[in-house]
Amino acid sequence: MSGHSKWSTIKNKKAKNDGARAKIFTKIGRELIVAIKEGGSADPNVNSKLKDCIAKAKANNVPNDNIERIIKKAASDSDQSKYEAITYEGYGPGGIAVIVETLTDNRNRTAGEIRHYFDKFGGNMGTQGCVSFMFEKKGVLITESEGLDEDAVMEDALENGAADFKTEDDVFEIYTEPEDFSAVNEALTAKGYKFIEAEVEMVPGNYTKLDDEEQILKMQKLLDMLEDNDDVQNVWHNWEYDAPEEED
Repeated sequence: MSGHSKWSTIKNKKAKNDGARAKIFTKIGRELIVAIKEGGSADPNVNSKLKDCIAKAKANNVPNDNIERIIKKAASDSDQSKYEAITYEGYGPGGIAVIVETLTDNRNRTAGEIRHYFDKFGGNMGTQGCVSFMFEKKGVLITESEGLDEDAVMEDALENGAADFKTEDDVFEIYTEPEDFSAVNEALTAKGYKFIEAEVEMVPGNYTKLDDEEQILKMQKLLDMLEDNDDVQNVWHNWEYDAPEEED
């Protein structure tokens, strides 16, 4: 579940995610469990983090039955899982800034694996804060633009509390302050909008392109390895990925 506000990269990741739905559902389920335990409530109306996680789950097409079952289990004493949230930061090939958010029950295992991925593919894991200053936490809502009027969507978004609106390829990107994300999402969902991305993300202030083919290959492999790791929840980066043109 690698996040990125540039739709070309989201689309690239989504294609892979569609083929690994079970893993995505598992990771989102883990986030729901942690949100309930940290927030102290299984009621999204009083647990804002849980509400945000539910929005993310629905955007990733997690069935409502799955969401309700996970919440019910986490709210009971039957779930004894204990996860620790740890964030790692570093640089990929060509100086690409990378933030890796994990939920782990073994920090030594996770740290060793994340460091290995960075080293193997031409990057290096740094200290906390080494790249996070390049990112800003924002609520991000993305909807496909087909059949929608850009001015109308922008007006709806801004009138309901969004902070910014952008058009990117074949989607509309709506940005909010983190604390406004749930309210904006609810208001626009009530108006009939359907989102293919709905999450509070770490959005980079600027993006870096890679021109060297070897660096591009290594960066893609680094992201693939991170995403495939069971402990990794989200990967944020500032790589401006140019997806290859699709053949007709």
